[in-house]
Amino acid sequence: MSIGSVNLEQCLKCNLCTLVCPMMEVNPDYPGPKKAGPDGERYRLKDPAFFDYALKYCLNCKRCEVACPSDVHIGDMIQSARIKYGSQAKKKGLRSLRDWTLASTDLVGSISSPVAPIVNGVLALRPVKAVMDGALAVDRHRTFPKYSRQKFVSWFRRQDQSAFDRFVTYFHGCYVNYNHPSLGKDFVRLMNAAGYGVHLLEKEKCCGVALMSNGFADKARRQGTVNLASMRKAVSAGEQVLTTSSTCTFTMRDEYPDVLGLDNSAVRDSLMLATKWLYTRLSSGEIHLKFRKDFRMKVAYHTACHMQKMGWQIYSIALLQMIPGLELTVLDQNCCGIAGTFGFKKENYGYSQAIGAKLFADVEASGADVVATDCETCKWQIEMSTGKTVLNPVEILAEAVEF
Repeated sequence: MSIGSVNLEQCLKCNLCTLVCPMMEVNPDYPGPKKAGPDGERYRLKDPAFFDYALKYCLNCKRCEVACPSDVHIGDMIQSARIKYGSQAKKKGLRSLRDWTLASTDLVGSISSPVAPIVNGVLALRPVKAVMDGALAVDRHRTFPKYSRQKFVSWFRRQDQSAFDRFVTYFHGCYVNYNHPSLGKDFVRLMNAAGYGVHLLEKEKCCGVALMSNGFADKARRQGTVNLASMRKAVSAGEQVLTTSSTCTFTMRDEYPDVLGLDNSAVRDSLMLATKWLYTRLSSGEIHLKFRKDFRMKVAYHTACHMQKMGWQIYSIALLQMIPGLELTVLDQNCCGIAGTFGFKKENYGYSQAIGAKLFADVEASGADVVATDCETCKWQIEMSTGKTVLNPVEILAEAVEF
């Protein structure tokens, strides 16, 4: 499915999408997914110059698509409209330096990693936050994810995987590479413990989700083309491509074809989250992991919105339930509100926190030691707003396994 090919006439106008939209609960200026999506698309088809201001409020959380009984890709429709009519925004100067900086994850990460301690320290200073708030409209209350001085790929190059005769390929993503290499290290350790070696893609670029949401679709398409070419080589070699990010996974499986018009049919079924891969093989007895007898942890699991759209939260939840000594609470599926770069922007920060309020309250009431989620931006939002430590299920599993 390419841009504009979704069938808006399948919309029954039942308004179920409006009932589950988190933005409608906190923002009276947002008319909702039905009006911004199928209804707005009818106007856009009649007048190609039409640009609906309300499109900017969509979180692209896909909750509307989960609720739609007619399988209308409402979120894709809104996302595609933002891309298609983005030239007007550019002419009006709305494509700012801020948006470009937030979307350029590989570039900013490459610059920041070598001087990570300095960057992390500077970004935490109140005067710097005040300047960014005033000059770039990045809200002063937002906490930035810290950068790591050692990139994941630098660490991985020193890991000998030659002893294995079975391999998986790992799409690590920019978050693991520049911000949180320890998640990638845990992934490699688990794969090795399961009897599998790890390869990286021949060439990897950011999945492009931040580029799409900020209006840089052409660059996202170029990066997606690079990723798909490398994935085809891995799949042709008989390897599955595993990830540790629900957002990256969803973007490359569903939005590459639906929004960017990129054909991923040769790799889509071989591209999956590590938790899905691990659970299916552990439950079938194909692989075995030995768990620590002294492991104890109270965990609250948060289903990220894109995870819910894929329907894969069942694998992460079931995987956590396999761990002896782990007490699990599955939280109600409430959007955290950050929506990638959306919640960093000054004009959106209030909406972002208001949307996440229900989740934050549930986290506090859970009494959990840590929160588990498969989405890195959900992690940032929950940690900042509750003070709780948030871990990927892969990290929890690695802590529970006896190596």
